[in-house]
Amino acid sequence: MEESPISPDDPRGSSGKEQQAAGVGILLQIMMLVLSFVLGHVLRRHKFYYLPEASASLLIGLIVGGLANISNTETSIRAWFNFHEEFFFLFLLPPIIFQSGFSLSPKPFFSNFGAIVTFAILGTFIAAIVTGILVYLGGLMYLMYRLPFFECLMFGALISATDPVTVLSIFQELGTDVNLYALVFGESVLNDAMAISLYRTMSLVKGHASSGQNIFIVIVRFLETFVGSMSSGVGVGFTSALLFKYAGLDIDNLQNLECCLFVLFPYFSYMLAEGLGLSGIVSILFTGIVMKRYTFSNLSDSSQKFVSAFFHLISSLAETFVFIYMGFDIVMEKHSWSHVGFIFSSIIFIGVARAVNVFSCAYLVNLVRPSHRQIPSKHQKALWYSGLRGAMAFALALQSVHDLPEGHGQIIFTATTAIVVLTVG
Repeated sequence: MEESPISPDDPRGSSGKEQQAAGVGILLQIMMLVLSFVLGHVLRRHKFYYLPEASASLLIGLIVGGLANISNTETSIRAWFNFHEEFFFLFLLPPIIFQSGFSLSPKPFFSNFGAIVTFAILGTFIAAIVTGILVYLGGLMYLMYRLPFFECLMFGALISATDPVTVLSIFQELGTDVNLYALVFGESVLNDAMAISLYRTMSLVKGHASSGQNIFIVIVRFLETFVGSMSSGVGVGFTSALLFKYAGLDIDNLQNLECCLFVLFPYFSYMLAEGLGLSGIVSILFTGIVMKRYTFSNLSDSSQKFVSAFFHLISSLAETFVFIYMGFDIVMEKHSWSHVGFIFSSIIFIGVARAVNVFSCAYLVNLVRPSHRQIPSKHQKALWYSGLRGAMAFALALQSVHDLPEGHGQIIFTATTAIVVLTVG
């Protein structure tokens, strides 16, 4: 019996084309990753620090995205490069943050914990409110496109997220003072929880209740999120430590099981927090710190070597991919470039808000610290400069396109895109 040819409308033919498009899309992503790692190696070898690896990866994404746009690449292939917030938050971010907590020196982090929490909670709140008010006043004075007050505050919240991915990749290359690194890293990770909480809470209460009640809800919601996330992360970390201590998994024929369980616990911590409506970022950070201190020593020698290498490898891949992914999507997404004044005014207002945040919080921290532990002015300036915006602000801005009406989200997304490119570059 003769088999009939597959017509274009046949679902089998459509499925084959989708599979081919997926193959081409993934191949391009792998090629960009290879190019990015090779270029990063060349830059390091020649000690060329003017172009950090993060910027190089972003640039590769921008160039390939631009070429794809010019060449009218098939939509089915381009779909593989769209920046999905869920993919970023659930798959790319967890290994990066866990590795950061796992490799973090606990002494400088916890000796600066009070200062870190001050910058992350109070500082981010100050930065978000100051940015929102300045953007609103700029609109009233016709310096920039006018947005409603609560939308200005939402923009202030999302743009206050200083990205740990960006900060880590640049600081690790340059090498810095351990206390400064702990301050910058700790603030950038914990302030994400504050920024996300502020943004989500403001989008929920927009247009409801009085402003006093709104601010109170935001503060209470963040404290719930932070304490709950930290508790769940520490709880999962200690559970893993007890399991590895008493389950007797460090014998030769169980090393594969030992490694598999160790790798699964951080993801369990992250997804548990997200499932409970908490911050997976804060949870997995504290899981990493606890697992390094209490669980790691209960592993066999070969498993210790494997998990250290594995998390370093997967975080490097995820970190590089984030910047490529973001660069490609910046070119592919629709932007609203008609409000250039909004972009330039926002950049100035963000710098002012970051200065108010850093110098006021540093002043408060120095009031209660002894003279030998004061935050020096050069560290304060470094904290101000290190307020880099990256994938976190980009992902929240992309979400605002769906959350805000009348093209307002598009304006915010375009401004955020420009700020990310300028700060990372």
